[in-house]
This record gives sequence, structure tokens and C-alpha cells, in this order.
Amino acid sequence: MREGHLTFKREYNLDHLLKENDAVLFIDRKGRRYLKVLRRGKKLEIRGDLAPESLYGLEEGSRVKFSNGEKYLVLRPTYADLIPHLPRAAQVIYPKDTGPLLVWGDVYPGATVIEGGVGAGALTIALLRAVGPTGHLISYELREDFAAAARRNVATFFGDAPNWTIKLRDLYEGFDETGVDRLFIDLPEPGRALDVVARALRPGGVFVSYVPTAMQLKDTVETLQRRPDFAEIESFETLMRNWHVKGMSVRPVHRMIAHSAFIIVARRLSDANVEMHADKVAEGAEVEGQEGEGVDHAHILDEVNDDDDSSDGDFSDD
Repeated sequence: MREGHLTFKREYNLDHLLKENDAVLFIDRKGRRYLKVLRRGKKLEIRGDLAPESLYGLEEGSRVKFSNGEKYLVLRPTYADLIPHLPRAAQVIYPKDTGPLLVWGDVYPGATVIEGGVGAGALTIALLRAVGPTGHLISYELREDFAAAARRNVATFFGDAPNWTIKLRDLYEGFDETGVDRLFIDLPEPGRALDVVARALRPGGVFVSYVPTAMQLKDTVETLQRRPDFAEIESFETLMRNWHVKGMSVRPVHRMIAHSAFIIVARRLSDANVEMHADKVAEGAEVEGQEGEGVDHAHILDEVNDDDDSSDGDFSDD
């Protein structure tokens, strides 16, 4: 992670043997989960205690006994395990939304990605995993306390991230970068940022916004629809329902993870398309100003509209 000279040097190694500074889950017989970090010299405490050094070199999936005699299953947390336990001062993006964000956002190894608003770093960790060591993630955050929390969580639960840059900046004032591949925003007013988003994204780039309320959804989508530099706009939410399976009892669990936020996706169009749209608007305005001069207004406007019509999915060669 880069910001001035601040870097973290912990390496993240998915070896099957536990080691110093690993994040691990302790799961008791009732399925309760406790997230801990194996720091040398710092006892692990749940209801009893245990020296972390006794776990170094132990295989994941082992069972260990604390000082009170209680046994726990020990596993490294998956991303879905980690996020609900992530230390935070702000609401995190939960795993049920992270998957669609990465897939609809089309994040790939080697991509250059901007993240607007880091919160506790939950999406940051997912983006770093997705872009890989050859990609680059640039995060913009206005609040120092959120940025500090994200730095700690990335260092603790992801590791060294030399390809991550975090900037303390109001993104509404603009991004330093241009030609980026993907851009994610988790802020209250994404529509206000579309001018700076358009300048930062390359043609064909993907813009993704995450908003909790229906009014934010409406405002953001309608702002995108009015712009000539974005298209292929879609919006959706994800609902997740777990199932209880025990013997002959197979049913949905009584509680489900329903609405958390709306995901909005759009594609950045080429500058040539934007210029063409501006020319058509100007041509239409000129036509309207020629009243009484014998110009066939309807014919000219029909030609403009015909140019905007899509094939509606007709891919035939006829």
C-alpha cells in the first residue's frame, strides 16, 4: 500500500500450515465463530486462553483445546467468513453484494481500478484479490479515520499491497488518473461525481455504484440516462436465503439477508459517440429555429432519430 512512504510488509501465504500473523477462526461446538490473529506473545482469549505459538505449523482444519478444556475447530477465514467480523466504524459491503460487484464490474487480473470510498476496506480487499499483483487499485477516501481503518484491515487480513494507493481526497473534486479500466463508487450522491468519473474512465470502461435507498437509485440512474457518455445502464439488488438441512427437515431458514443496497452498472462510451450526440442535438436545435423557411422539419428529425435506433438484438445477416 502506498501513501507517501507508508508500506506494510506482511506476506499473505495460503499454505495449509498456520503461521505467525495469520488470521484464523475458532469455531466452537455450537458453531459460534471468533476471529483472532496469531501474534507472537499475545495470548488468544475466548472463554479460556491459548498461546498462539502452539498453533504455528498446525494444519488448518485441526481442533485445539483452550485452558478451560473447551475444543475449537481452527480454520483460516474465507472472504465470506471474514467480512462480518471485520473491525469497522462504518457499514461494510457484505459478501452477497461483493460477488455481483466484481462480476458485473468485470474486474480482472491486471486491471487498473479506482475505488471511491473505502469504509473499513471490505471491498478494497476483494478488489486487491481480483486485480492481482499486476493490477493497480487506487482508493479515494475523505475521512482519515476510515482510511486508517482500511489500512489496518488490509495489512492484517490481506497482507502487503504495493499495488494499492490510497488518497485522502474529496473525489467530487476529481481524480488524478485517466484511462482507468473500472471505477467503483460507494457514496451518497454518485450522480454528482459523473463528470469526474467520465474523465477518469477509458472508453468501454465499467462504472459501478452502490447505493442503499430507492431514491438514490432513481437519482443516479436518471442522471446516467441523461448523459451521452454512458450507456448499457442496469440496476439490481441481491437477496440471499440460506437453507436448513437436517434429516427430513429441509426448509428455508427463518431469517434471510434481503435488501442491503442497489448495484448500478454503466459503460463509458467513446468520445466520438459523445461528439456525434452533441452534433445531433445542435442539428435538431437548428431545425427548430428554421420555422417558416420551408424546411421539412419532420424529415430531418426522423433521420436523427433513425441514427440512434438500435437493432434490438437482431443479429441476422439479412
